[in-house]
Amino acid sequence: MQEPAGQQLLGFLQQLKVERRVSEHTVNSYRRDLKHLRLFCESHQLASWGELSSADILKHIAERHRLGLSSKSLQRELSAMRSFYLFLQKTGQVDNNPAKHVKAPKQARKLPKTLDVDQVCALLDAGANSVLELRDVAMFELFYSSGLRLNELSSLDLADIDAHDKQLTVQQGKGGRSRVLPVGSKALQTLQEWLKVRPAVDENETAIFTSTRGKRLGNRSIQLRLKQWCIKKGIPEPVHPHMLRHSFATHLLESSQNLRAVQELLGHENISTTQIYTHLDFQHLAEVYDQAHPRAKKSK
Repeated sequence: MQEPAGQQLLGFLQQLKVERRVSEHTVNSYRRDLKHLRLFCESHQLASWGELSSADILKHIAERHRLGLSSKSLQRELSAMRSFYLFLQKTGQVDNNPAKHVKAPKQARKLPKTLDVDQVCALLDAGANSVLELRDVAMFELFYSSGLRLNELSSLDLADIDAHDKQLTVQQGKGGRSRVLPVGSKALQTLQEWLKVRPAVDENETAIFTSTRGKRLGNRSIQLRLKQWCIKKGIPEPVHPHMLRHSFATHLLESSQNLRAVQELLGHENISTTQIYTHLDFQHLAEVYDQAHPRAKKSK
């Protein structure tokens, strides 16, 4: 592609950072997805973004699908293309948005895996035997107590916790949205115990969860610590941070039946995203029905 195309892409990514204030993770995702589109253009001798048609976008998506990309990944790439072309339209650099009406192939929606209440209690009550394990339990408690995403937990700063009002502030969740969340008594107690022994190697470090060197703990490190915790404590179920978030949502919905409240706590922009947990709740009710109803029990 010609040089202006690269400058236009850089301008879009800069707009995401400065004007829309999206996270670095999101910017990198857009960059990666649009890089694939640029490679498609180069392989098909398209010199500028304005030369692409809806048929080209569809062809690109079909090629990506043949490479094994899931419907969810293709939907994300299309979303990045639509946003990019919307930027080009608004800045007068193209006349139309070729990705606007292109749809990714549909895929069956998988229900997220969750832990039941007993499994969560077994994981969180296993007992910490060191300072690092105390930190780890505080992290796992917060995942389940407040339904945090992985990036939201790793980004937490000391100033984001309000122990008096038993709440925390997510400064920049998905989509750049902030929200205030309650913190349960168990999570708050473990968190305060961790903060008493938190290494102060770097006095300028504002992160709540830090390494032995006093630096902010990264997402990958948190994932590995949860995996190691489960192995060490003899928990057979492979647990990842998002499973604790799913469990938080499912257990809360089962008890409250308040879908709107769960939506707010999870930070979902659309309630349709939250509605997947109603399917999980129904699945649980269906199992109870099958086991309890005299005309539903399977004959032995």
